[in-house]
Amino acid sequence: MLSPKLHWQNLPASTFLSTPDLLPEWDRLNAERADLPFLTAAAVSCALQVFGSGSERLLVGRYEGAVVAMLLVVPSSSFQWRTFQPSQLPLGVWVAVKGLTPTSIARSLIRGPLGFCLGFSMTQLDPLLSPRDFDEADTKHMDYIDTGWIDIIGTFDDYWAARGKNLRQNMRKQRNKLATEGTHIHMRVLTAPEEMAAAIVRYGVLESSGWKATEGTAIHPNNPQGQFYIQLLENAARHGEAAVYEYFFNEKTVALNLCVRRAATLVVLKTTYDETIKNYSPAFLLSQDEVEQVFGQGIIKRLEYYGRMMEWHTRWTENKRTLYHLTCYRWSWLKKLAGRRHKRKEDVPELPTTEDANTPPIGAPASELRP
Repeated sequence: MLSPKLHWQNLPASTFLSTPDLLPEWDRLNAERADLPFLTAAAVSCALQVFGSGSERLLVGRYEGAVVAMLLVVPSSSFQWRTFQPSQLPLGVWVAVKGLTPTSIARSLIRGPLGFCLGFSMTQLDPLLSPRDFDEADTKHMDYIDTGWIDIIGTFDDYWAARGKNLRQNMRKQRNKLATEGTHIHMRVLTAPEEMAAAIVRYGVLESSGWKATEGTAIHPNNPQGQFYIQLLENAARHGEAAVYEYFFNEKTVALNLCVRRAATLVVLKTTYDETIKNYSPAFLLSQDEVEQVFGQGIIKRLEYYGRMMEWHTRWTENKRTLYHLTCYRWSWLKKLAGRRHKRKEDVPELPTTEDANTPPIGAPASELRP
């Protein structure tokens, strides 16, 4: 099923929250294509409730009566739409059967349920799940970010021996020095629903001590980010799919990783550490113990970061792939026009508007979305 004739319903996004029959359909499609723990119906419902503006629409695509695609979409500008993309979710909010490509979905939507639509963008696509096509007359693929992952194969000792000499020596020296100072370092893993809210409070305390506090993006249990992560992790924990890795110097929390897991994949959603600690790397110590435990348990086969690949990621893995955006145009000449417009913007730099900074407008790549 590469380019089927789909029949679409265009519904208010609130329908997703109020129609119980739609939730199992969403989960079925998610399980068939990617089975991602952050794209379950419960996770998407939480994101919609916390970050939705009220302009979102739910598009339900059917083929021969069966639901084969579902997307949450928002208008990005006049006659242009994109997938719903809160920065807290690593990928765009849509699910579909495996045979449907992003290009075939976007083309179907351009002349389908969105009325007079000049362009439709599918944001933050993963080539592992949706292989990237070549650009055509009416489509443009745009790099988003490189992201990394660790394949959990073999033993931790083999994995660790393959890391850089500087990393291995640095971690050993830090552990020896902490032991000499009498500092007890240890990690615990929180998985119970009742543990999540308090973990987010501790996460917020650490994040508020760092650079995000000055930018106003730090998590707090009373702000939307904090409410989202509490709901997300509590619900995931009820299904055995939440894991908060917490690191201690004696009894003091010094680093946390917020993770969700499903089947054989562990996804690191957010990480923070105590930036007031200058002589040690609590986030690295936590990462080492976390990865060692994952290797030892033999359940997880893939650890995904899904964030922008930073220099520190390269110390833990050589694996990387490029997430991308796709924009489909109603007419091929619109793509050419958008390309010329974007070229002019590159020649004459200007400050982005709020919309430019947070959405992938037609003909231009999106800015970094994740905090």
